[in-house]
Amino acid sequence: MRNIMLFAAVAIGLGLFMLQTADRKMSLAMAKAPAQQSAPVQPVAQPGVRSISIARDARGHFQTDGRIDGQRMGFMVDTGASVVALNEKSAAKFGQRPRESDYTATVSTANGTIKAARIRIARMEVGELIVRDVDAMVLPDEALSENLLGLSFLSKLRRFEYANGKLVLEQ
Repeated sequence: MRNIMLFAAVAIGLGLFMLQTADRKMSLAMAKAPAQQSAPVQPVAQPGVRSISIARDARGHFQTDGRIDGQRMGFMVDTGASVVALNEKSAAKFGQRPRESDYTATVSTANGTIKAARIRIARMEVGELIVRDVDAMVLPDEALSENLLGLSFLSKLRRFEYANGKLVLEQ
């Protein structure tokens, strides 16, 4: 049992290191690429593969619209976020209204530590991409100005990469 726990700890540590390295490389690539105006999601044609391409906005971020259980909302793609993060107003659009007692998770953000409520999203869509059973967190509106499309969505895709000044998501 001790060996299993040790192996799990090493695997988690290695995974976190790899995510940080990938995020750092993507940040460097974004900094070197010329800034572009925000553009709508563009499908990328490949037989049998659903793919979208998202251009950077004026701030250098990747903004896109998506749907949760049919309700439209905006997201900023954040490869540094381990889960999809929603503010309370957005979560209420699709019927998620956590009670105060549901805020049991402690989350570290750029603005400090905050309490969040864990939820599961039955169906998320971004362009033609559809992902089911997505782990997410609801944060107070004052703690999260934009919804984040994190790794709990992105990791269920076939791949995601920064190429030619755009973020490509493929399923």
